[in-house]
Amino acid sequence: MLAMRRHAQQVLALAALAMSAALPASATAKVTELGALASNVRPVCPEQCQALDRVTGYQAKVGPDRELYRAPADGRIVSWTIALGKPSTRDVGVFERRYGGVAQAAVVVLNSGEKLNRTVVAKAPMQKLTSHLGQTVEFPLTNTLAIKKGQYVALTVPTWAPALQVGLGPDTSWRSSRGANACLDTKPQFALLGERTAALFRCLYKGVRLTYSATFINDPTATPAR
Repeated sequence: MLAMRRHAQQVLALAALAMSAALPASATAKVTELGALASNVRPVCPEQCQALDRVTGYQAKVGPDRELYRAPADGRIVSWTIALGKPSTRDVGVFERRYGGVAQAAVVVLNSGEKLNRTVVAKAPMQKLTSHLGQTVEFPLTNTLAIKKGQYVALTVPTWAPALQVGLGPDTSWRSSRGANACLDTKPQFALLGERTAALFRCLYKGVRLTYSATFINDPTATPAR
């Protein structure tokens, strides 16, 4: 875990250095954590363990803030972090049988289309999470993800991931790629994977937070959108 964090810090430093080296002397790159995880953001496992499964989701709101997972400017995602609960051995077995294998996840960049229509425009490599259960882990991206102002960073889970904080107020909510008539149906595969790159994110789940974040470096040379 410590070695991975050091590697993530090295990748972040190199990404910032590379971007800064290409900039005019008057321009500077700024590092921002989209959806930064405070110390009180904890997944529900192992108590009443729940998991995110077969879906792509993004946090729509945390309290009054609707912009936590949207890029504030053009730039790049250089790493992502996920806080994982620690399910019991029994729960792990149930999740693996029910949702098709070991815990996995990745982040994707979604465009901000109209009427909750979202399309994947960039995606990170899938990561197996089994050895990180019960930890907060950061995954550096060797190939960073381009992101435009206003686009979302979402979490995509082809199997399952114990990355849910529950019992929050109704002013905190997340959206999923499940069909509008199947918001609670966990059997079909609704994650945006392979050739499936677009979905309507009409399902809204209140009182729940997805426990992930993404490290963003802005591009100071980009022309501000009007």
